[in-house]
Amino acid sequence: MSAPHIPVLLNEVLAALEVGPGKVIIDATFGAGGYTRRFLDAGATVHAFDRDPDAIAAAHADPERWPELNGEPPRLVLHPRRFSEMVEAMAEAGVSRVDGIAMDIGVSSMQLDQAERGFAFAAEGPLDMRMAQDGPSAADFVNTAPEAEIADVLFRYGEERQSRRLARAIVAARPLSTTTELATVVRKALGHRPGAPKDPATRSFQAIRIHVNGELDELEAALSAAERLLATGGKLAVVTFHSLEDRMVKRFLREASGAARSVSRHMPDMAPASAPTFGHVAKAVRPSSAEVARNPRARSATLRAATRTDAPPSQRQVA
Repeated sequence: MSAPHIPVLLNEVLAALEVGPGKVIIDATFGAGGYTRRFLDAGATVHAFDRDPDAIAAAHADPERWPELNGEPPRLVLHPRRFSEMVEAMAEAGVSRVDGIAMDIGVSSMQLDQAERGFAFAAEGPLDMRMAQDGPSAADFVNTAPEAEIADVLFRYGEERQSRRLARAIVAARPLSTTTELATVVRKALGHRPGAPKDPATRSFQAIRIHVNGELDELEAALSAAERLLATGGKLAVVTFHSLEDRMVKRFLREASGAARSVSRHMPDMAPASAPTFGHVAKAVRPSSAEVARNPRARSATLRAATRTDAPPSQRQVA
């Protein structure tokens, strides 16, 4: 069985993590398992995390693809948890340090391609967008939140310059229950021209999805967890797909490597005397034109990687 997802920057991630026999690697965003499969093939033991129960269930239902689940001891351990909970989960598994951590941030192709999950507007589906399939949905948010809060979310997480106008239109159109209903409201409010290179609904769907799933808070906590879990010389590789996430990772690595102090509310300040916890911060890597041709969803990806030093974890507080 082949995975319904093409992992982005796969060879570059493998190289950044220096995956090999005997290494213990965390795949913080398991999804369809594209990274995990290659980590296992390279001889590593993998602890894979995903808060989406569908992803975990699909792996358990396919023992032919994942024989490592049943090894003695297993070389693949699945954790149906948020990646922000890596430290606690690994402690429960009896693992205190790992050699590498990979994060592929954002929504997976599986989620985008399933209309019933409500992540995309290409096909009509319920206005859901919940990765873990629990808690308030996107419909709950757009139908109950105050106009000012909706505008703030659209501006902050979607970088939507006309967020106030759009929030007014959403409130006026309530109740909204499907992805196509919301997309239609956005296009009408922003004067969308058919055939334009980018559908304006893309920014709004991104913003609402990030808000519903608390994605930036999750990323902040996961970066802090990586700092605590990686052994000296351990590798961190993070693939992001939009500027908010990439700026957050870049700022974290600059601060953690001593290159700059944080000025973001998402990256609380660290005492300047703290020893750098990461070094060898690699230059950002983008997919080649050949990869983008094979997989158009790779076009906005950015990989950032760094190596853990022997300094103790910083005392930054995670919000």
